[in-house]
Parts: sequence; structure tokens; C-alpha cells
Amino acid sequence: MSRLINTDSVGKERTRLSKSIVLCIRELAKQSQVTPETKDQAAYIALALQAISEGIDASVAAWEKRDYWVKADKFRMEWMWASQYAAKLKEAVLSDDWATIAIMLPSIAQKFNKVEVSDNHRLGKPWSSAYKLLALHQKL
Repeated sequence: MSRLINTDSVGKERTRLSKSIVLCIRELAKQSQVTPETKDQAAYIALALQAISEGIDASVAAWEKRDYWVKADKFRMEWMWASQYAAKLKEAVLSDDWATIAIMLPSIAQKFNKVEVSDNHRLGKPWSSAYKLLALHQKL
């Protein structure tokens, strides 16, 4: 039996989520008023940041196995903001606090300033129905 290779690693998922967050922020910047799609976009950013923060420990597990503690801790500190921003954004989206969301989006965009998304991306609209999913997570 041959070895199984996981092609969907946590790092690839984090890259995909980062690109979709950048795309979502671009689309949110074009909005002039709050629509259901705007709520979906803001909710998607919160959910994506939460997914990124949950994958950090899996990313550093290999480094810790090889006793690269400093590298693992540095990586954790680089992404520590993701869980904090996800919680604040989730709370703001569910309470319709668009002033807080408007303040948070530029700082989130600044964290992803090195991420490039081409105009011919294949991401689609990953934010569809994200508001319902976020509200469902809140009830759990």
C-alpha cells in the first residue's frame, strides 16, 4: 500500500481563506449601503478569520515535533490577532454595529496587504449565506 498524501493542508486552506478575505474586503469597499450581501460579506470575514485562527496549532505541530519552539511561537504571535478580530467582528455583525465594522476592515486589510488576488480568480462568491451560518454558530 502506498502512502497517502494530504493535498489540502492547513497552510493551503489559510492561503485560500486569506485571498477570499481580501476579495471580500474589496467588494465591501464598493458598497454604499447595508444590503443582505453586505451582511454576508462581513459575516464571511469573521468566519474566515476564525477558521484561520483554529488552524494555527495544526500548522505549528510539525515544528514543535522537531523542537523548533521559537519558530512555532513566532508563527503563533504573527496570527494571534486573527481570533481577536474574529470575535470582535462576529459581535459587531450580529449586533449590526456597522461603525465598528467600518473601523475594523482597514486594519484587517492591512494585515493581508501582501496577499494578491488576480482579477481572473476562481474563488467565486464564498460569502453567500455566511450571515445565516454566523447566526447559527451564535445560537450553538
